[in-house]
Amino acid sequence: MGNNNSQESLQLFEDQPVRTAWDEEHEEWYFSIVDVVGILTESKDPTAYWRKLKKRLKEEGNETVTNCHGLKMKAADGKRRLTDVGNTEQLLRIIQSIPSKKAEPFKMWLAEVGRERIEETLDPELIAVGGIQP
Repeated sequence: MGNNNSQESLQLFEDQPVRTAWDEEHEEWYFSIVDVVGILTESKDPTAYWRKLKKRLKEEGNETVTNCHGLKMKAADGKRRLTDVGNTEQLLRIIQSIPSKKAEPFKMWLAEVGRERIEETLDPELIAVGGIQP
């Protein structure tokens, strides 16, 4: 995933921002893991929480953490900083490792974000010809 072929945006989950990037080449969303961890854990320091969780998952041999990418995203201070990001599949695996009452609603939100992007990219003529229902 490179910066050249991605479009950054801010998505909201229950009025809380999640930094995202759409990768044109792979046609998938990437989400800031620290933002997701912050929402799910309500931690005052989601970066430290993610660092500890990432270390624990690596020690357990969890490949998801190894496969996460780094992407420069705009931080709270306005500067672009390297941020761990994961696609939907990677996030779902990470979410399983975080005890949170928000996990299920967040999974539903992830599915909705993906569905909306698919609908945006579908050609209206293909829908009419193929009988695809958005």
